[in-house]
Amino acid sequence: MIPKKLLTKKNFLFSCSIIMSLSFSCWMVLLNNFVVEKAAFTGAEIGILQSLREVPGFLSFTAVFLLLIWHEQTLALISLCLLTAGIAITGYFPTTYGLYATTVLMSIGFHYFEAVNQSLQLQYLSKAEAPKVMGQLISVRSAAALLSYASIWIFFNILGFDFKLIYLIVGGLSFVLVLFVSKAFPKFAEEVPQHKKLILRRRYSLFYLLTFFAGARRQIFIVFAAFMMVEKFGYSASDIALLFIVNHVLNLYIAPKIGQWIGRVGERKALTVEYIGLIVVFSSYAIVDNATIAACLFIIDHLFFAMAIAIKTYFQKIADQADMASSAGVSFSINHIAAVIIPAAFGMLWLYDPALVFYSGAFIAFISLLLTQGISYEKSPI
Repeated sequence: MIPKKLLTKKNFLFSCSIIMSLSFSCWMVLLNNFVVEKAAFTGAEIGILQSLREVPGFLSFTAVFLLLIWHEQTLALISLCLLTAGIAITGYFPTTYGLYATTVLMSIGFHYFEAVNQSLQLQYLSKAEAPKVMGQLISVRSAAALLSYASIWIFFNILGFDFKLIYLIVGGLSFVLVLFVSKAFPKFAEEVPQHKKLILRRRYSLFYLLTFFAGARRQIFIVFAAFMMVEKFGYSASDIALLFIVNHVLNLYIAPKIGQWIGRVGERKALTVEYIGLIVVFSSYAIVDNATIAACLFIIDHLFFAMAIAIKTYFQKIADQADMASSAGVSFSINHIAAVIIPAAFGMLWLYDPALVFYSGAFIAFISLLLTQGISYEKSPI
């Protein structure tokens, strides 16, 4: 039994983050090799799959309506069940349409969880502690991802397991952990009742825009940077796993530091540093021909994700507390407008010239940089 003093809101957030990262990291790190080796995917098919994966993210605004049925905490756990179940069965459907179907199932769970999780973080954490604790949550996710990646390396290189068995073990174990968390933690009462309808406010406009372009930027890394490592430089599944291990080892230490740094310097300066760095990274992706340099860029790119904390904490400072649940779903949908379009569209662009995909990413970072300069904490009229 878990001691009662440990059954806190923060520990619930940490527990859910561990489960999400443990399972989703397995799916992500195996994806490119699995689809190439087992389903003969090209850039076009991987682009379509990633666009389908983002459709539930675009529809995550509907999570607010599900709160009419379920408590937010319950919805988070149901979403984790869908995520882990989808991952567990992925290896049994190594065909184009089979992968599309299991990806959508997994994605429904992932995106609804992330929307609700963001809302719970903004409600459970005070404004003063939010940057630091959000950095710690990233660090915890990295630790769980490290466990996942190390396990995959052992499964492949020592135990000789195939894709099907690895997906089943990691997804199935994560599903069991969700059931354990659902039984162990009490249902926490809402301190501020949340709106159960869609909320769009004029004073949140800059947050919406930053969120939209953050979604576009994320796709360049998730879809095309990782795919480049496999297609252009011939990285194996174990190579990709080791690369992600490096990313998350660095995040264990750096993410909490970044959270604390954001708390000191403010969101505008933090995001300015991020977007200048991304312009350099994406432009370099377009011209890199050395596998080692490409790996270094990949690692630097991943580290910049921790700075996205600043977008969330900026919103927390300007938003009404009762808007958190609704706005989390809305912002997730906005984040995924570009995410639905970019993988398929850029997948076609990739077939013409991969460099154009990364130059487009640099332009997206430049637009974000300009928008960041408008950050202010004064609450304008609704």
